[in-house]
Amino acid sequence: MTVPDVTALREGTRLRAATRPRGPELARVEDLRGPDGLPLRHYRPSERARPVVVFAHGGAFVIGDLETHDRTCRRIADACDVEVLAVDYRRAPEHPFPAAIEDVAAVLRWARPAAVAGDSAGGCLATMACLRLREAGEPLPALQVLVCPNTDLTLSQPSVAEKGSGHALDADFLDWAVALWTPDPAGREQASPLFAADLSGMPDALIVTAEHDALRDEGDAYARRLAEAGAQVRHRQEAGLEHGFIQNMDLTSPEAAAAHDRLFADITAMIHR
Repeated sequence: MTVPDVTALREGTRLRAATRPRGPELARVEDLRGPDGLPLRHYRPSERARPVVVFAHGGAFVIGDLETHDRTCRRIADACDVEVLAVDYRRAPEHPFPAAIEDVAAVLRWARPAAVAGDSAGGCLATMACLRLREAGEPLPALQVLVCPNTDLTLSQPSVAEKGSGHALDADFLDWAVALWTPDPAGREQASPLFAADLSGMPDALIVTAEHDALRDEGDAYARRLAEAGAQVRHRQEAGLEHGFIQNMDLTSPEAAAAHDRLFADITAMIHR
């Protein structure tokens, strides 16, 4: 594998995001600063207060930002009637593990949201932040929404080899990104929610995985572990879809668009219950 240039990779991702439709117009979208000056973007579907969802974007811990996931956050806010607070957390390689987890946990303490959500690497950060708060005896959101989440940074699940070539997420790229975020292989279990010794007391969860995703098996396994630990888990594996389907694949795939509708319906039902 040719080693990517991180700066070029980030810029390319932002440029591609800029070519896509903007997403729904909302009552208010504003950039603000959270704890320790952390950049956030607040999406409000109406002027009346709605339940807040803290959102951690995907991007393999290395790429992605407020711009790349702006459309996704707008769509969640609009479709689910929630306020979305997107976190521009610190990324590797400049800020390796556990910096991004600390950022998301700080926003959860600051915002006291109804839910925390994330796709891919953001799903890992969302649930790891909940683990941090639980270990500290601090209040937790009622719900975690994890879409195609990283949960095993050792990359030892069968789907990494089975689906890591010819699909949206390449195993070589995944290995490169994980090495940037967790440079010491000995510490990768510590960064992996799947290997947490105890998952009791964690929030209820909506976990959606994809059939043709290198991260499929670890997401499925984490859903089982959370349920075994006592969380109420709604888990679905989307047939025929690949990693990252939540990120704009609805524009080209009717199957992905239908999966988005199911995701939004589940978030709505579980937050507004």
